[in-house]
Amino acid sequence: MRIVPKLLSAAIAAALISTPALAAELTGTLKKIKDSGTITLGHRDASIPFSYIADASGKPVGYSHDIQLKVVEALKKDLDMPDLKVKYNLVTSQTRIPLVQNGTIDLECGSTTNNAERAQQVDFSVGIFEIGTRLLSKKDSSYKDFDDLKGKNVVTTAGTTSERILKSMNADKQMGMNIVSAKDHGESFQMLESGRAVAFMMDDALLAGEMAKAKKPTDWEVTGTPQSYEIYGCMVRKGDEPFKKAVDDAIKATYASGDINGIYDKWFNQPIPPKGLNLGFPMSDELKALIANPNDKPAPDKKS
Repeated sequence: MRIVPKLLSAAIAAALISTPALAAELTGTLKKIKDSGTITLGHRDASIPFSYIADASGKPVGYSHDIQLKVVEALKKDLDMPDLKVKYNLVTSQTRIPLVQNGTIDLECGSTTNNAERAQQVDFSVGIFEIGTRLLSKKDSSYKDFDDLKGKNVVTTAGTTSERILKSMNADKQMGMNIVSAKDHGESFQMLESGRAVAFMMDDALLAGEMAKAKKPTDWEVTGTPQSYEIYGCMVRKGDEPFKKAVDDAIKATYASGDINGIYDKWFNQPIPPKGLNLGFPMSDELKALIANPNDKPAPDKKS
């Protein structure tokens, strides 16, 4: 059958219009993923309940990781890659930014705070969580707030905003604290539990996660005046706008559909691996507002 040229032109135009934007001209990370058939996800091993390893399989689980998998699901559809392979790459507080920058990992969703300093090195997705930096200490101890820590051993995790805040406080107020920077949150809590530190400063949700895996969770409490309010985001390479938009759109769709409520409940209000403990950490009003109006801005300074 002979096709009239005008009809053929119209058919081609319609096909082009209906082609997904991502499939038209791929660049940067999207092209890398399409060409390789693989996306590499950065994950943590001890950021409970956000991104951590819970069993011998070595595969990550957690709240942030579930959001990360929502991005993968969206990319499979957007790129028409139902068989897209996922590769996992372990990161730490100190290596996560360099590994995003150098292309080793394509996307990192864990417990990474979006702030101005980091935003000069990487781009952040819309926010996925909001926390306050506080203390974890023995429930029956006298170390309930930061002013109680003068001259004491205090632990935090290396490469975190809590480490920077704690060191600045120590210098500015001449508190004489002995600040120990552990390699990860698990080691920080071990130092606290063994009595080598009287308090552990970190994000309140992460402290709740460490408390839940303690030998006796009821012996500990999250306490102290928040020293900062911070928003977690997923990290992508700087200046890769098409990929950042794809990540943002996937997260926004997770919020709009209500799927985020099930993900949150799963990790903060139900028993979680490996010990089946419930964090009992209700969703904050700040996080509810962030979900209702997603944006990629750092948290406003609300410190009193």
